[in-house]
Amino acid sequence: MKVKLQNLLWVTMLLLLVGCKSSKNVIKDSTDIQQYLSSKVELTIPHGDAVFTVNGTMKMKQGELVQMSLLMPLFRSEVARIEATPTYLLMVDRMNRRFVKASERDLRGYLPSDSYNRLEKLILAAAKPGGKATMSGEDLGIKKLANARIELYDFSSSPFSIEPTTISTRYRQVTIEELLQLLMSL
Repeated sequence: MKVKLQNLLWVTMLLLLVGCKSSKNVIKDSTDIQQYLSSKVELTIPHGDAVFTVNGTMKMKQGELVQMSLLMPLFRSEVARIEATPTYLLMVDRMNRRFVKASERDLRGYLPSDSYNRLEKLILAAAKPGGKATMSGEDLGIKKLANARIELYDFSSSPFSIEPTTISTRYRQVTIEELLQLLMSL
């Protein structure tokens, strides 16, 4: 009886130790990140009395492209995509079939200069152990969304295939101002 009880205690301790493992994957050091980094994303935007939270994925090919796909909670279909490169920013609203593609020059006044490099540095820092995985809109340099929060977790540096987004002719191009007004009125 004493041996069974002792074995049960050992098994319980082992299960507790296994259960204490963090689900947040981090990249051990910057040499682990060759060119590719992916993660899961949680975007939280306070609006009036409500708070909107959307999950998704982020893929980054260092020095070339960062793609963020935001998914509808229940159906897991893409509702929005944000794509950043050193030369342009693309925001696609899948629900209303519209998009904005703006050069870095067009984004002056909305985003800080050299915003792509800033974004890339924040993502790489978040992937490191103890890195800041939760960022505010202010951290990203977006003053109008200073209270918004984005959390990156479950990182991977495994290579993947990534291509720039192609826009269907069914989508209507809008200005940055139009898209921001529509987003703020939601």
